[in-house]
Amino acid sequence: MWPLIVAGVALAAWVYLTLGHGGFWRTSAWLPNGGDVHRWPSVVAVVPARDEAAILPVALPSLLATDYPGDFRVVVVDDASADATATVAGQLGADVVTAAQLPPGWAGKVHAMACGVAAAGDCDYVLFTDADIAYAPPVVTELVRGAVTNQLDLVSQMAKLRAVSTWERIVVPAFVYFFAQLFPFNRVNSPRSKVAAAAGGCMLVRRAALESAGGLAQIADAHIDDVALGTLLKRRAGCRIWLGLSDDVTSARPYLSLRDLWRMVSRSAYTQLRYSPLLLLGTVVGLLLVYLAPVASLVAGVVLADWRLAVMGGLGWALMALTYLPMLRFYRLSVLRGVTLPFIALLYVAMTVDSAWQHFRGRGGSWKGRTAVRAPRASV
Repeated sequence: MWPLIVAGVALAAWVYLTLGHGGFWRTSAWLPNGGDVHRWPSVVAVVPARDEAAILPVALPSLLATDYPGDFRVVVVDDASADATATVAGQLGADVVTAAQLPPGWAGKVHAMACGVAAAGDCDYVLFTDADIAYAPPVVTELVRGAVTNQLDLVSQMAKLRAVSTWERIVVPAFVYFFAQLFPFNRVNSPRSKVAAAAGGCMLVRRAALESAGGLAQIADAHIDDVALGTLLKRRAGCRIWLGLSDDVTSARPYLSLRDLWRMVSRSAYTQLRYSPLLLLGTVVGLLLVYLAPVASLVAGVVLADWRLAVMGGLGWALMALTYLPMLRFYRLSVLRGVTLPFIALLYVAMTVDSAWQHFRGRGGSWKGRTAVRAPRASV
């Protein structure tokens, strides 16, 4: 009886996720069309950079060469780099500022972002972006057009990550799929929903909206700065935000090994769970139930000749694979990879557990020489 109950619950979960969870699996969240802009506002791109001398020449020139009809400049914030980040950024043509010493209670990247905002001077919009993000020439123009004509205070496009190496092809599409499952884009973009998020690689923010929300000081200790910023603007300040996908905003950073990708996921997984052992337990159990139970049910049903168990397991697995197909097509990968999603989910379970383990060892959230510590106050 219990195997049938587990299989039924897993199947019901996939019916809901497919039909009722904001259409999270669709890859149709593209920048809304904009009309004519009569006066192009000023934009300053802020690029926090810590030990990024190697990647800057690959990505930064595309941002510097952007085709924007208004006032536009790029500020690279050298965040206590141990390499030639500042020198390289200056040689490429960006304005360079040095981040002040990290104050108590601030996360490193958020502090660097705040230093960039201070250096931006009087501008209408701030484009927060990362050192590894490359832009097609019209992207900034379209971001601003979408923001101005649709009256959006935050427009964020998730950079298309590399999916070239073997492990990138396995892990990266699932990373975006799971992010969209956690923060369905349609719900993020709906003023009627409380779901809020952003993608840190590309966040165009109206300066006045950021200031009316209290500025970056309100999320000073956030180690997942993009979600925190989206939450601050939408839920605390009542701003209109938009999050979607893009083919023209891309990450140039390679993840050639499983170890590199493991670090990318595990450094923030337990932070996302608010350092809660109960949330960790619930997440692990939930992932195993939703992603592994259908496979186990199908196999058990075949072995035990129980057609009810096999059918429920097979249907659950089929719905899972079908919802993964749009993301595989977005990354131009074979749709046959859809059946591997349960095993990729098991890999993510291991990364999440490792994230918690590293936190308990005092090594949680380690990134570029800094270790995230639990914030003493509640996040927004």
